[in-house]
Amino acid sequence: MEIANHTFAEATSAAPFLDYAICVDADNRPANHVGDWPVQGRAYAVRVVESRTEGLDLVHVLGFEGEAPYFNAFAPHRFEFIERVWLN
Repeated sequence: MEIANHTFAEATSAAPFLDYAICVDADNRPANHVGDWPVQGRAYAVRVVESRTEGLDLVHVLGFEGEAPYFNAFAPHRFEFIERVWLN
């Protein structure tokens, strides 16, 4: 299920884990991007989901707010994954 501005609770109802990633590339914010933008060097709770429209994996930062069409989704090259926490 593609995530659109989901909370932690909504995201974890779809999968029993949270991934954490550090933003390694916050450059080149698109001019048409409206909403939160990650800060380089900062860690975020994320969910990786295949985009139905793009056909590729996108990194959704949980708790971020953004407008359509990408909501809170970012290209995977912008993040380095550091941890997966299982919620059991």
